[in-house]
Amino acid sequence: MPSTMGLIKRLLVGQPMHNEMLGEATLPKKIALPVFASDALSSVAYATEEILLVLSAGGLAFFHFTWWVAAAVALLMLVVVASYRQNVHAYPSGGGDYEVATTNLGPKVGLTVASALMVDYILTVAVSVSSGVANLASAFPSLNNHVVLIAVLIIAVITLLNLRGVRESGTAFAIPTYCFIVAIVVMIGWGLFKIVTGHPLHAESENYQIKATGTFGGVGLIFLLLRAFASGCTALTGVEAISNGVPAFKPPKSKNAATTLALLGAIAVSMFAGVTALALAGHVHAAEPANLVGLADGQTPRTVIAQVARSVFGGASPLFYVLQFVTALILVLAANTAFNGFPVLGSILAKDGYLPRQLHTRGDRLAFSNGIMLLSGAAILLVVVFQASPTRLIQLYIVGVFVSFVCSQTGMIRHWNRNLKTTTDPAARNHMIRSRAINAVGAGVTGVVLTIVLTTKFAKGAWIVVVAMPLIWLVMRGIQRHYAAVSAELTPPPGKGVTPPSNNHAIVLVSKLHLPTIRALGYASTTRPTRLEAVTVDLDPVETEALKQEWKSREIEIPLTVVASPYREITSPVVDYVRQLRTEKPDDIVTVYIPEYVLGHWWEQILHNQSALRLKGRLLFQRRVVVASVPYQLQSANDRTS
Repeated sequence: MPSTMGLIKRLLVGQPMHNEMLGEATLPKKIALPVFASDALSSVAYATEEILLVLSAGGLAFFHFTWWVAAAVALLMLVVVASYRQNVHAYPSGGGDYEVATTNLGPKVGLTVASALMVDYILTVAVSVSSGVANLASAFPSLNNHVVLIAVLIIAVITLLNLRGVRESGTAFAIPTYCFIVAIVVMIGWGLFKIVTGHPLHAESENYQIKATGTFGGVGLIFLLLRAFASGCTALTGVEAISNGVPAFKPPKSKNAATTLALLGAIAVSMFAGVTALALAGHVHAAEPANLVGLADGQTPRTVIAQVARSVFGGASPLFYVLQFVTALILVLAANTAFNGFPVLGSILAKDGYLPRQLHTRGDRLAFSNGIMLLSGAAILLVVVFQASPTRLIQLYIVGVFVSFVCSQTGMIRHWNRNLKTTTDPAARNHMIRSRAINAVGAGVTGVVLTIVLTTKFAKGAWIVVVAMPLIWLVMRGIQRHYAAVSAELTPPPGKGVTPPSNNHAIVLVSKLHLPTIRALGYASTTRPTRLEAVTVDLDPVETEALKQEWKSREIEIPLTVVASPYREITSPVVDYVRQLRTEKPDDIVTVYIPEYVLGHWWEQILHNQSALRLKGRLLFQRRVVVASVPYQLQSANDRTS
């Protein structure tokens, strides 16, 4: 009969799945686009807002720089998309940035990319869910006081779905993504139509004034613009997802993946530009609540995309609520993308020896359960610590993204250089040279952006990632060294066959002469050891003498050895006795049999001491000592298995 915990587990995650159900179907471009693009497309919901929030430090006058910053972000996205199209063609196996960096730049750089990607995946969940909840709260302000709880519950639900091994079918995944695209396109189209026909947009915050937090001129202005650019670069998150999923595409895989990546770039840039244009046309004034003059005390301003939607559709329009709903939904789907990527990366790293091996194996629902739980726990911790604030979390976000970008593109340059040395065909060489040039531009541009991000966001919270990534790197290196040392120590020396020990000295531990003890004595006898003895610890002279008399009366031929215990302790005297035997005959094996009776209920365990567990824990550290438990199931244990 299953345990209570087992029943709860099956109720939550479902029945085990057979290995034969592991296969994955390939995807056409129209389905692969929403499956892999939800993370990148979802950033449209908050990228414009992040630019405006930074520029607000200089007051309303600085909002006219928004177009220049947004244009730079859009150009960067097109460069990154073009660069990753080269990755897709060169590495169709789907290894992603980790494979590219490890193959071309070495394991240490590959491990740097892996640590960056792990941080990126965790932050993807935290940022996406927090931003989704923020959009819901913009539609329903009464939720503002509960955003942390709602975000944690959403992460818990996503975790549970992934533990169940539920992978959304292509159609189910495509519907909300395409709904989001359509909703944004309709909003942009309708908003532009209203402007052209003489109906200007009016955001609810257009009459708010913004208190500047400083005076910016010269170098200060440049630094502020760079900060805004760095914040807007959140629009690039998720661009690399397609390069990790090339094997899931229908043949020709590389061509279809590259085409989908180009579509992603075109759609994302168009939507980002449209939302930014409408935000400026509607005079959306975004700033921290404390810096908004005209905002009621305790009121939380709506997100930029919510204000744009209200100015276009009207606050009472069903289209406004539809847009907010599909925006929140795609942000949640973006989080689920990380739940697909992080466990797979963890499995690869575990296979390579950089993470605990438990992360490499699938659970009984064919999902990487341990990786899912690790990702969920880390994301929930971030959400709680940063109070589900997308703006605060985004300061940490894009550092890891651009570290992987730079390393990946640099690795691709070396990849083309290596191939050019062995390629003589002129057409192939020309293609490689063009591809190398694209990757060189990508490496250069993303390198500059990484420098900007680190410089402008370090004091705003990016230092946490700068500290976390090296720590993760060191931990993974330490794990790899441990596994290497263990493997070297466990490798048998040269030779053939198995060399048995000189002798096997068997010991049966005895506390009372009850059925578990008799079973253990019988079992130990069947193993035919070189020498067999029973050992008891003298805790009470009266009880010890009674045991000796019962031993004699039952005519048990196995000798009984009494070990003194002046401090009434069991574990140390037994360990000392075993150690003494090992010292006298270091080539012998000492086998210690421990009789145990098995109980069926957790509360019964409280009523019995755990001396057997403590003994095993101490004896396992003794060299050339074998510890064997001989179980005796009591009725309560039998009831559970019947």
